[in-house]
Amino acid sequence: MTETEKLLTRIRALQDEMEEEFNRRRAVFRYELENGRVVFEAEVRRAHRAFRVGLGTFLRQARPLTVITAPVIYSMIVPFALLDLFVTVYQAVCFPAYGIGKVRRADFIRIDRHHLAYLNALQKLNCIYCGYCNGLIGYVQEIAGRTEAYWCPIKHAARVGAHHAYYAQFVDYGDAEGFAEGLAESRRRITRPGLSGITPPQT
Repeated sequence: MTETEKLLTRIRALQDEMEEEFNRRRAVFRYELENGRVVFEAEVRRAHRAFRVGLGTFLRQARPLTVITAPVIYSMIVPFALLDLFVTVYQAVCFPAYGIGKVRRADFIRIDRHHLAYLNALQKLNCIYCGYCNGLIGYVQEIAGRTEAYWCPIKHAARVGAHHAYYAQFVDYGDAEGFAEGLAESRRRITRPGLSGITPPQT
């Protein structure tokens, strides 16, 4: 096992621990997931409603600059929706041609915070908006990452601020001798036959 593979194994183990902690917290806040839907105990929902700030009060307390800039934030839905459309069409057309498993939008875009009874209508709308946009970015990054892993799996010369799940296994920058083999191996990892979707390595 290479040093990179050892590091990835440790990272995955830590992520499994985080998921276990999330599950423990779920028990603390007394909710379950039923067919993807969040279900709180009735008593908890009643308690949540007591914490909800009414819409009128919420708007009166809003800073003027927040109100003024809100249209700019909401206008971003147009480019986000177009990005969603174009990237979805791209993978639908190109990934089968390359043999790459398609990315499931539902694995990245989660719209569930509107079930929280302590949020008012505007807060719920904001949470839906943020959940969609941030989930979409993850969805696009996964599609872009698989594309890069297929066409150009080479690390950058300088450190990058953030990278996708496949980057750690890319060929080192300047490794001319290992590039052809590394390219073939990278393609093999993301074009395994018989898979309609691939769970990416977690990093």
